[in-house]
Parts: sequence; C-alpha cells; structure tokens
Amino acid sequence: MVPTTPFTTAHDPDPRTPVTLLTGFLGAGKTTLLNRILADFSAGRIAVIVNEFGEAGLDHDLIETVEDEVVLMQSGCLCCSVRGDLSQTFADLLAQRQAGTLHFDRVVIETTGMADPGPILQTLLVDRLLARNTRMDGVVTVVDAVNGPTTLDAQFESVSQVAMADLILLSKTDLVDGTAVEDLTHRLRGLNQTAPILRQSVANDAADRLWGLSGLRRSATPQDVIAWTTPDPFANLSGIVPKPLETPGFTSHDSRISSVSIVLDHPLQDAAFDLWLDTLIALKGPDILRVKGIVFLEGFDTPFVFHGVQHIFDPPVPIRTWSSEDRSSRIVVIGRDLTRPELQRSFDVLRAGQPTPQTYDFEDQNNE
Repeated sequence: MVPTTPFTTAHDPDPRTPVTLLTGFLGAGKTTLLNRILADFSAGRIAVIVNEFGEAGLDHDLIETVEDEVVLMQSGCLCCSVRGDLSQTFADLLAQRQAGTLHFDRVVIETTGMADPGPILQTLLVDRLLARNTRMDGVVTVVDAVNGPTTLDAQFESVSQVAMADLILLSKTDLVDGTAVEDLTHRLRGLNQTAPILRQSVANDAADRLWGLSGLRRSATPQDVIAWTTPDPFANLSGIVPKPLETPGFTSHDSRISSVSIVLDHPLQDAAFDLWLDTLIALKGPDILRVKGIVFLEGFDTPFVFHGVQHIFDPPVPIRTWSSEDRSSRIVVIGRDLTRPELQRSFDVLRAGQPTPQTYDFEDQNNE
C-alpha cells in the first residue's frame, strides 16, 4: 500500500498528486506539446505516462538516461509507458516515489488519439489507491486546425474529447486562414461552452495555463469555480447553438452532443438535489459525459463544487473562502443523445423547490 504523498505547494494544500489528461486525435499535436512540457523546467518535475515510447516521438535531445521503462529527462521530468494496466503503472510510480527512487510533483497522461477520456477519468475515481493519492487537475484537448473539421465529422471519439475538455488548444493555426480558425472555434464552442479555447502557440509560451484547470480543488478560488461552471457569455448570446450545417453525403457527429446549464438563485433543498442527481444518473448515466457545478444547499453557509463522469462522482469540495453575497447555484450537464424535453423535465425537479420561477439556458444541438 502506498501512503498519501506529502507533496504540497503554497498555492495548493491538497496533498494528492495533480493529474492532467492530455488528449486529442491522431496528428493533432499532442507530442509537440508533450515535448514542450518536458523541456519546461518551471513546471516542476512531471511524470508523463504515455502509451508507447515509439508512438510518443519524444525529443531524444531531452533524454538524459534510460532505465527499465522510465525515461529521465534533462529537466528532471520522468516519462514512462503503459505496458499494462494504467492503475498498475500509477501504483508503480507512486511506490517508487515513496521509496525515494523517483521524484515528481505532477503527472500528465497522454492518451492515444482514439481514446475516450471518460474511462481514464473514471479509473482515477474508482481505483482506491489512485483516489487517495491523485486528483484530476484538468483535461487538455488538442485540436488540429487543418484536419480538425474532417476528424470531427468522421470520428465521434474526437467530438467526445472536445466536449469533455477543461481547455482546448488549437494547433497548426498558421497553416489555415483566419476564417477557417474562426469557423472551427465556433464549432468547438458549440460542443463545449465552458472550456477556454487557446492557440497552442499561446500555451507554449505560458505553460502554466495547462495547470489548475479544474474547479474541483481545495485551492480553487470562487472566481475559478464560477469560470469553470459558467458558459462563455460571448460564445452564444442566444443561449441555443444552431445545429451545424451539414454537407450532403455525411452526417455530423456534433448533433449528438448537448450541453445545458442552469442557474438557481436560491439555495437548494439537499433532498431535491439528491433526487435530481440520482434520477439523472439512473436514466441517462451512460450518456452523461460530464456533470459539474457549484451548489448552495439549505443549512450550509459555504457552497460545494461537484463533478462527475457518467455515474462516477468525485467527493464534493466545499469552497470555504466564499465571501460573496451571491448564493446562486450553477450546474452544467454535457451529454450525448439527450433531448430537450428530458433535460427540461430533469431540471424541473430543482426548479420546483425555488421560491421564484427560474430559467435555464440550453446549448442544445439535437432538437430545434
């Protein structure tokens, strides 16, 4: 058994190791970003878990020594490959750190281009050792500005990668004109209303933008949590994203993704919130990509941040630094193959307990 690592920073009192999931379809530019991360001494020591060294295309100029299945980079970062089970790979790294043979402050997992992020996020929650020793710091999805639109049309996995992201990076923007970048950005915003969208060159110059993305962390400020759960006000002023235009001969996968957000002005009854969440998961669990939010409950002075993937949820985190008079709850649901009526009926459970009528906004793409 590996005891909890004592690593903390002045900015993050949580002793668990932060984990960043780096995803994106084949050729999107994950390896370019990965090499940039490994060369960045300012990010601390990072353990990078990849699928196979041969696929990772690591910059060999960065490699200092190689021993067994762990590569030590000149920056002090580590890189290991998943030869078997992800949980076992993590356990081995944690055990070696506990023994003093390895040293790292955070972990980056680079997925295969075809990977759905959901199962990896769930593994970090359901594996008892990982749940005690790690926490999800954010999902970073890299999208190729050249081939991204075609990939989104052809592969639903790439749509899921975008929908589940906490940060979206656009790569190869220098190879297309400004209109193409703008159109792709609009399409990505339709799939994910809350994730910032940056050009990868910006992230390369400011690697710290890759860290601390999740609002579900003890060091998160109220502003962090609100940004994490609030749709971009400039992304879609009408509240409803129009269904993407489809070219004859193919079907866009975008129409399978729905995003809905609700703001409730008054604290919720805990029984009503539990009933809503239990009912939603029981009826649509497999189709819920992510649920996240900040909720005020009756009888509690501080709000709680919650997050789930399908039917698996992180333990809620209280925001004890909340000092604002704003006591509005904000909830975001991102799912596939969900209809407007069933989402409306779902939120009616929460609205019923409010003293005044509440409204909700649908960023819905499958039912006009």
